[in-house]
Amino acid sequence: MSRILVFTNQQEEGLSTGAKEALAFGSRLASSTGGEVRSVSLGPLAADGAKESISLGASIAYTISNPLLAEYDVELYVNCIETVFQQSGADILILSFDRIGKDLVGRLATRIGASAITEVVDYNADSEKLTWIRPIYGDKAFGEYTTTRSLVVVGIRKKSQNVDMPDETRIGEIIEVNYSPTEDMIVTKLVVKIQAALSDIRLEDARIVISGGRGVGGPEGFNELHVLAYLLGGTVGASRAACDAGWVPSNLQVGQTGAIVAPDLYIAVGISGASQHLAGISNAKTVVAINTDPEAPIFKRANIGVVADYKTVIQSLTEKLKKVLV
Repeated sequence: MSRILVFTNQQEEGLSTGAKEALAFGSRLASSTGGEVRSVSLGPLAADGAKESISLGASIAYTISNPLLAEYDVELYVNCIETVFQQSGADILILSFDRIGKDLVGRLATRIGASAITEVVDYNADSEKLTWIRPIYGDKAFGEYTTTRSLVVVGIRKKSQNVDMPDETRIGEIIEVNYSPTEDMIVTKLVVKIQAALSDIRLEDARIVISGGRGVGGPEGFNELHVLAYLLGGTVGASRAACDAGWVPSNLQVGQTGAIVAPDLYIAVGISGASQHLAGISNAKTVVAINTDPEAPIFKRANIGVVADYKTVIQSLTEKLKKVLV
């Protein structure tokens, strides 16, 4: 019998999509192993997150409601989740492998002396020991992994789980944990200034993503992408090369080591199409590639390919949309 703890990250409107997916995965795992799902919510709205977690399958919901947790800080969150994990007696910690999850998995595994497995999409409970299933070789195959330690931290791949419908009649216990983080615990604060034109739609939740790569030429080129994304009701992403060059914040990176996206429309502008980037867009429904190099690997993934200078294409498309929409 496994005891499962799920970290349920929150947004202003409630639990994040990733948190709901993690709860769905945890509930399914608990059913297969005769286990129990518990959750942990942090911040001033933790009580609301706890109630939603219970409606989505948690039997016990832990909360730490300190105002310092309103903004994500990696050290504070690691300290809080570790504290709850130890108190809960869990042997499996599940969280979404989104941008915050990528920050937390390794640190939490080190703190609690656990194995870590990421990009998990499924499991196999048929054998005596659980095995974890994750895509490999750029999503061309799946591998099954076992862990060498009794404790494990599992990062769930975004957009890989069906979210359960909430059951408001479910009854569970909410426990406020007696733990008070302080300002002194904040080791590093990261402040990212984003242009006003940048959409507040999260990459992982966007229906339309317009990403720029090295071919955009510099940070100025992203201004045009922001305008087009605004007109289309989408958001802007970037390749690792563009982020590494400092043209845009690193939280805009799309790819295996960045955000895993699954939009209805993905427009790749000046992106060559490295394997790690393609892994991040494997679930995109329609991919449009704009590149001056007809041999760029991105065209093998694209549903529509345009061999041209991106400025000509983006500017023309933007002008036409302005006439229709503005």
